[in-house]
Amino acid sequence: MERNVVINIKDLLAKYNISLRELSRRTDIRHAALNELANNEREFVYLNHLKKIADALDIDDMNEIIYFESSNRE
Repeated sequence: MERNVVINIKDLLAKYNISLRELSRRTDIRHAALNELANNEREFVYLNHLKKIADALDIDDMNEIIYFESSNRE
């Protein structure tokens, strides 16, 4: 079983009813970088970015932002 890391940006945007551009403004993270995170196109994630997202949305549980998803690839 393989695990994928999922950055839950799209669901957070819907939950908090904000746009990617607004999240970019609140976090001071480039819109392009957030877009890559939202589409799980990044190979690495800056911990500082996760902290900024948590601060901007007042999130206490990191599992709301990032989690593992199992894949049945063999």
